[in-house]
Amino acid sequence: MPRRSGSLGIAAAAAALAIGASLLTAAGPAGAAPAKETPQLSREDRWLVDQHGRIVLVHGQNLVWKHDPYVPPDSPEGFTAADAEWLAEHGFNGARIGTLWAGVTPDAPGEVDEGYLDDWQRVIDLLADEGIWMQYDFHQDMWHETYGGEGVPDWAAKRPAPYNLHPPIKLSFPATYITPELATVYDNFWANKFGVQDGWAAAWGAVAQRWGDQPYSMGYDLINEPWAGREWLTCPITGCASSYRHEFQPAYEKATAAIRASDPDGIVWYESQLLANQVPNSRFGPVNDDQAGYSWHSYCPFGYLDSQGIPIGVGGCKDYDETHHRTALEQAETMGATNLMSEFGATDNTELLAIDTAAADDHFTSWMHWAYKHWDDPTTADGRQGMFADDADLSTVKAEKLRTLVRTYPQATAGTPVDLSFDPETGEFSYTYDPSAAIDEPTEIFVSPIHYPSGPDISVEGGRVVGEADHHRILVEATGTGPVTVTID
Repeated sequence: MPRRSGSLGIAAAAAALAIGASLLTAAGPAGAAPAKETPQLSREDRWLVDQHGRIVLVHGQNLVWKHDPYVPPDSPEGFTAADAEWLAEHGFNGARIGTLWAGVTPDAPGEVDEGYLDDWQRVIDLLADEGIWMQYDFHQDMWHETYGGEGVPDWAAKRPAPYNLHPPIKLSFPATYITPELATVYDNFWANKFGVQDGWAAAWGAVAQRWGDQPYSMGYDLINEPWAGREWLTCPITGCASSYRHEFQPAYEKATAAIRASDPDGIVWYESQLLANQVPNSRFGPVNDDQAGYSWHSYCPFGYLDSQGIPIGVGGCKDYDETHHRTALEQAETMGATNLMSEFGATDNTELLAIDTAAADDHFTSWMHWAYKHWDDPTTADGRQGMFADDADLSTVKAEKLRTLVRTYPQATAGTPVDLSFDPETGEFSYTYDPSAAIDEPTEIFVSPIHYPSGPDISVEGGRVVGEADHHRILVEATGTGPVTVTID
């Protein structure tokens, strides 16, 4: 049972409000969304909101099994009920799950493998039972196994002439992207050559038909890290503006139309091209859909160099992260979308992970860490991935990595966030929000089970703790109309 102390104090609360004032002004107040029976996330202004209208922050993990049959097995090294419980117990309330196109329609366009969807349904049910929000992800890396990657079905991976006259080039990830053949493959997809893009959109329609009403859905990530094709050389300079305008966005609109035939309300996530992970210059225009999301990745190049044994340090990632978060918010605003950092990490460097997660707190950004388990990932530039030394043994968790990623944070806020901070070294947590009288449900704050060896000391100014929920959550309600500040140490 957590220990509770008295008021935080008016001066401290005022200081916290001053720190967050500029963010609040930019974000604007959040009203209550209409109540829905099924727990699903939707977009309201810049925020993710739940069925009660509360603003949700997601701290999640990527679950992408990149080998045939493209779904984790029901075994300790794969994904079981123990894994779902472990995620919830450690505050991971989200999962980006690799429901790959190669599994949905493996044999021909429009021929859906219902058995594949059933295999994922097992995992989805386990996650939903623990109240974990799920984003369906058509994950791909370097298109297909032909090029050393994965993601698309065999029928969508016919090699183009004249490259099919000699064996394909396979380089280490991500180098194959820059080969002329693979660039041509992506150009053909964006041009809908042989109707491949139509088949991709139809596969999304099948996913939406199966999971449009699924509890704890947070929508559809249309394609992981798309490649601009032969125009890629211009991306660091121009941001591939022409590719976004004439290729990416029209294709995403086509997939959205297929999804909307079955699911009128689920968030459709537009993902930026691969090089935007390093150069934040995405160029999506306004989206003609009020449930749009901007899915983006953050991989600081200093972190990659560090992983390759080049000792330059990762301190420069602070400026990198600030730039990426700011431009992500700007891109989402242009689109009329919410935003999600759907990948970051891919390293055991806890200094870098602390920088990434602190930047996310500063900007109230939801995130999905790469990755929950290594799962023999064939497309990685840094081999040190996953939360465990042994995927089959949860007791082999990497302790310092866990301490950095498991954070005390507000999972659902009955109002508008103002200021948020957490220190993974000390466990010191502070959160200020403006309450909404239109929301009846309490604010839910996850309290890390590993940072308070003597139990958490909880202080609330402008509100009170009214109860507890499973998975280490406290419930907070405002006692007035003014800001609520919660501190825990």
